[in-house]
Amino acid sequence: MGRAGRTPRPRRHGSDRGIARVQHGAARRAVRTGHRRLPCPQRMARHRRDHRHPDRTDPLSRRAIPNRGVLVGQANSRVRRRTVHLAADASQHSHLARPPSTVHRTPGSSGIMSEVWQPVIFDKTDAAQRAALTELEQDASLTFLDERETQRNGLRTLLPSPEQSLLEENDRWVYFPWRRTVVAVLGPTAFRHLRLDRNRNKITRSEQNSLGDLTIGIIGLSVGHAIAHTLALEGICGTLRLADFDAIELSNLNRIPASILDLGINKAVVAARRIAEIDPYLRIEIVEDGITEDTIDGFFDGLDLLVEECDSLDVKVLAREAARSRRIPVLMETSDRGLLDVERFDLEPERPVFHGVLGEIDSTSLRGLGTRDKIPIVLDQLDAALLSARMAASMVEVSETIETWPQLGGDVQLGGATVAAAVRRFGTGAHLPSGRIRIDLDTHLDALASPHPTRTEELPPPDGADGSPTSSVDPDEAVLDAARRAPSGGNSQPWTLSTDGRTVTIGIDRSRTSTLDIAFRGSCVAVGAAAFNARVAAAAQGRFDGELITDHGVEISLSDRDPEPITDRRLLDGVVGRCTDRELGTAEPLDESVAADVVAAAAAEGGRAVLLTARESISAAADILADADRIRYLTPHLHREMFSELRWPGDPDPNRGIEVASLGIDDADLSKLEIVKRPDVMALVDAWDAGAALGSDMRDRVLSSSALVVIVVPGSTADNYIRGGYATENVWVTAHLHGLAVQPVSPAFLYARTPEEHQQLSMHRGEALQELNSRFRALLDITDIESVALVLRLSCAPKSGIYSRRVPVSALGSG
Repeated sequence: MGRAGRTPRPRRHGSDRGIARVQHGAARRAVRTGHRRLPCPQRMARHRRDHRHPDRTDPLSRRAIPNRGVLVGQANSRVRRRTVHLAADASQHSHLARPPSTVHRTPGSSGIMSEVWQPVIFDKTDAAQRAALTELEQDASLTFLDERETQRNGLRTLLPSPEQSLLEENDRWVYFPWRRTVVAVLGPTAFRHLRLDRNRNKITRSEQNSLGDLTIGIIGLSVGHAIAHTLALEGICGTLRLADFDAIELSNLNRIPASILDLGINKAVVAARRIAEIDPYLRIEIVEDGITEDTIDGFFDGLDLLVEECDSLDVKVLAREAARSRRIPVLMETSDRGLLDVERFDLEPERPVFHGVLGEIDSTSLRGLGTRDKIPIVLDQLDAALLSARMAASMVEVSETIETWPQLGGDVQLGGATVAAAVRRFGTGAHLPSGRIRIDLDTHLDALASPHPTRTEELPPPDGADGSPTSSVDPDEAVLDAARRAPSGGNSQPWTLSTDGRTVTIGIDRSRTSTLDIAFRGSCVAVGAAAFNARVAAAAQGRFDGELITDHGVEISLSDRDPEPITDRRLLDGVVGRCTDRELGTAEPLDESVAADVVAAAAAEGGRAVLLTARESISAAADILADADRIRYLTPHLHREMFSELRWPGDPDPNRGIEVASLGIDDADLSKLEIVKRPDVMALVDAWDAGAALGSDMRDRVLSSSALVVIVVPGSTADNYIRGGYATENVWVTAHLHGLAVQPVSPAFLYARTPEEHQQLSMHRGEALQELNSRFRALLDITDIESVALVLRLSCAPKSGIYSRRVPVSALGSG
């Protein structure tokens, strides 16, 4: 992505440079790449001989390196080749004991080797390049490294699996003259794919491709070295253009990650070499004379973005004038208190340089100014009041006790990260206005504080709120207590309960609905389950005298005779002791007699139980339910409602909702839950069209089940769904009494029947939900007029012993 109004150029790989021409000769051979002629090994060896020992005429003996070899032959074979065979008698190799040679370099006269910075890339499918590589292989002083099999294995194991074209791409051999080493690597596309894979999903593949089109210029390769290196590491540019006239000095090595072997070499060359060893395909261009009036036009030609990090004040202004005239944005990082400066000349071509803080200023007026004269301008430009105390104090000492202002390597490295973040925003079209910001690590470190606990101790439930079995002395309260123990979606308890001693009234609380509860169908199922429980409790007391089911709820009539002693507690104990058990099962087959009892329990209440017991059917259902769960996570309002149902220790309204402790997940999954509950995380997963793992928990639990039982009713009225609640609770209690673990499953499409209702659930994924619903109904062989009340997962699993909390009977009120 380039600046506004420009057509992005195709991304260029360094391999496009190719080898322009290969010349063969008996005595010497040169390999040309692009515009630069690279010396062959013999020429470089002769250069070193002439430069280091001008008085020598005999060839330098090559020093043997006993512990270093090269890889030759097949890719997976390691054959060590010595440059010189060591003899038993050390006296035969007296040259090994000679003192090391000394090379004196001065800026501007460092010789051929100091100028070489481009690697030479060989494709063995090209005859000329293959011949050139063969000649290099004859030079025993070169090191050959071949780790292609490791690279190929890394490529093959990526997720998702790479396309076959990547796996079959031709490999390359890369010659690094300054290291006298030839390295085998994957082809350019496969290399980039594997090298940058760990960027995902902080940078998506689409974003990576857009960023790979950028041509970025960097002026000044002290701070600029760290920036160039970071941009190359992240692969967020297609071409880097580096400009610096200066050479590496010992005093640079506190902040430039070079070495004493680089002393006297141009800073741009050192940076280019380091980047080439990270990615030999990345296009690098350098201007060793720095930015002058003669080089500035060529340097800016085709740039998308400029990073300015030079010391010269007049060049700083000159570069901005050139950038503004070409509508090229400019970034700068000062490395003191992490100052990042952004000037969006691409969006604001009339914007004054340096945001106008220096007033009307031009580069010509700054030429010839001495260091002392420039200090006040620099201080104005950086805002002296905001400099760190140590930097400000150091400015007082410039030219007195210190030569120039100080810089720290850590601050410079931070600048690389900061500029890279800005480049990512620019290249992907994210928000990046003109302005300044300071990323001051010292300020952040001053604010160090102990973190708050991410998990709080669970508080004991208030009296009567725990859903565990209890006994109530008052007969009316006992009936209401049984009713309130009924299951409901998200433990929302969407009912109203009251009694006048003769009638228990269970109505729908329409204020406790949710998006999944289309037309209050889920609430009707919950009311039916509560009515079933109330009826069981009343019957156990000998007081049940009939019931009336309407579209608004259920009325249970109580006789006026005194309660009888409870002699058969089995069904009542099942109602009171029933709970949700989400533990993974053993997938043990369901006993036929248990299956028959489950089917009979649904039929006794006017429903129909569809049992899935075949592993193939359970697997098909697991896929459908997992996909529905993923959609629930990725649909913002469904995600919000789902997590509003969960209760962490210390949360308000603890008597409704689902306690996290009851989810049957370990600490690792609990930590994941903290991540997936974040809307911003789900928004990104949705944007990437990812999130297959969001349904994995549902899939695993369903696959561990002995059976799925789906309670079906013959219609879609409120009365039908209430009767479905009766049937659901009877099935649940029956399974519980047989020792099975029971978990309700509520796919997002559960209560949707029409296309409009599916769209109501998810505007963007309504059709997908409808398709899943159709597949589910086809799997169950459900007719069009039938409706699903609820899905239950039956498992052989350890009893969880965790009961969902309920609103206490004392808070329900009685008439």
